[in-house]
Amino acid sequence: MAPASVPPPTVDHMHPSATAYRVPFHLDRSAAPRRYTLVNTGHEPVDGLTLTHLGTGYAPPLAVRRLEPGRGLTIAVFGAPAEETGVVVLRWRRPDRSEYLWHVPLAADAPCR
Repeated sequence: MAPASVPPPTVDHMHPSATAYRVPFHLDRSAAPRRYTLVNTGHEPVDGLTLTHLGTGYAPPLAVRRLEPGRGLTIAVFGAPAEETGVVVLRWRRPDRSEYLWHVPLAADAPCR
């Protein structure tokens, strides 16, 4: 019996690999643990920006249609000590409509994912 042949590798032209994309935000924690400022430090606007808070305390849900480069917004967290403020999950779209998520710890010494 002949050994099974292995097909040659293929290139997926429908889904080319993308180059790395730097998260276009900076989270200013200087007024923590009650207030944080998220700034778009990228070179393009982000669309459909939403924020979901996970953790102790309360941060109002946030949805912004568009955040231009250089612009920022305030995130408020109520009722939690600094070490228990949790994380926020940011979701946005680039101008090409690709979607991204960023899991951001609010505590200054916690690692970002």
